[in-house]
Parts: sequence; C-alpha cells; structure tokens
Amino acid sequence: MFPIIPANSATAASGRDTGIFGFGSASAITNLISNAGVVASDQAATTGQARNGLGACEYGEDTGIFGFGNNGGNTSITNLVSNTGVVASDTANAAAGGYGCAACAYGEDKGIFAFRYDEGNFALSTKVSNAGVLASDTAAVGTARKGTAACEYGEDKGIFAYGSTKYVYSGGVVSMSNKVSNVGVVASDVSGVGSARDAPAACSFGEDEGIFGFGWMNGSSGSATNLVSNTGVISSDTAGVGTARGYLAATQYDGDKGIFGFGMPAWAAGATNITNLVSNTGVVASDQAATTGTSRYYLAACSL
Repeated sequence: MFPIIPANSATAASGRDTGIFGFGSASAITNLISNAGVVASDQAATTGQARNGLGACEYGEDTGIFGFGNNGGNTSITNLVSNTGVVASDTANAAAGGYGCAACAYGEDKGIFAFRYDEGNFALSTKVSNAGVLASDTAAVGTARKGTAACEYGEDKGIFAYGSTKYVYSGGVVSMSNKVSNVGVVASDVSGVGSARDAPAACSFGEDEGIFGFGWMNGSSGSATNLVSNTGVISSDTAGVGTARGYLAATQYDGDKGIFGFGMPAWAAGATNITNLVSNTGVVASDQAATTGTSRYYLAACSL
C-alpha cells in the first residue's frame, strides 16, 4: 500500500503562482505577472472603469478582485479577476465609495478592503466572500486614514499599516498598524514601527510573512522596507534598495515570493514602470529593467 502524501497546506492555501497589476493613472490597463516575476506587456483595455487609488486582493483559491477608487468621483465598484487574469466588467456595490484604500486576504480564501477617503477619511472595512461578493460595510475601527498598504501573514491573517490622515500627499503620515483576524475582524491601532509614510505597498512572502515598502514620507519618496513576522510584528526599517517612490503596488507570486512595481518617484517626475522582486526570505532586489507595461501610479495588484 502506498503512503498518502499530504499536500503542503500553506502552499495549497495560497496556491498563487502568478499575479496581476491593474488600473492606476486613470487607466484600465492590466499587466500579468508570471511565476518567474516577469511583468507582461499591457493587456487590451479591460471592461472596468479607468480609475486611481483602488485596492486589490485575492479570494477563493486562485482568483482576485479590484475594488473602489476614483474615476472622476469616488466609487465602490469592483472587478473580479479570473485565474487566467481576465478582468470582469464592473459590479456595483452598496458599500461607501472611496479611494486610497488597501486590501488583503484573510481566512485563506476571503478578502477585506479597509481605510479609504471620501470627503473625510473612513476606517470602514468591507469583507469579500470566497465567491468575490462584497458584504456591507463594517463600522470603523482604528484611526481613519487613506494611503495604507496591506498584506497577509501567518497564512490566514492580514495587516494594514501606515497611511495619511490628511487629503494632501505631503502631510499627516503615520506608522500605526491594524491586524485582521482569520475571521476578518479589524483590530484597534498598534503603535507603529518604522518610518511613517503614505502610499507604500505591501505583499506576503515565504508563505507566512509579509513586507511593507517604499512610500511618501512628508513630501519625498523613500525606499525603506519593513518585514512582518508570522505573528504580525512589523520590524524596524531596512535600508531601501531600488528607486524610491510612492503610489506603487505589490503582490506575491510563485507561492512564496513578491514583487513591487510601478509608482511615482517624485511628485513632478511622473510615473515609472520599475519593478523590484522580493525573495522568499524578504530580500528586495535592485531595480529590474523597465517592464513593457505602461508607466503609472496609484494602481493595485493581487496574486492569482
């Protein structure tokens, strides 16, 4: 009788070899990410509304969702993403619209959007079912702010961190964080570690850890990174590698690695399409040669 070899539960839970960057700079452009971290050229325009400042996360076993953002007005529309990277048309939702939000997975197959701006900063959170359906908003927990980033840790939990309590890009930056339990409950503020910043990006790596990186620090961009342990503890700054920038996006790929991409190096300098790979031990690599994707900022990304 042959022995039964169980599947690697951590890998099966993520099961996410590829990814997608999407939207940003008032566009509906998307770019697939291979299991080697290679960013493909622009896909044909999606059926989703062009917009900035949205979030994205995984749900189910191998699918994703883009949500919220600004398209000339703040919106709560979502777009599901298939396991082959096809972005679906807009879905209207009853959630409060806003931009500058972040999102992450939790509970292995669900997701959550939280913290967004709409004529005042919201700390509302909105869960995503394992079928990609948005629930109604949950009352605010934590300091209201926009421009946070979020990632998974510990296989089934999440964490939001950093952001700004002001509308302007150069003020009100914070370094606090809010954990998300494996049932999607957002915890109260935890005093931050690392440089306060607005509009960083974050992703998981190594199957149960995470990393925050880059962002705007009171008017100038930075490239510092901060690891997240498998218990949700954020480490102090690690000296940055790669071009300093904010309003970028990040996601895991190949199950246990990550990638930062795109963003704005300086307020007057426009967007970039630079990417930086993250190893399965959380080491950020130097800039890769510019991708074939259109340069843009304030986009989102998730794995598939």
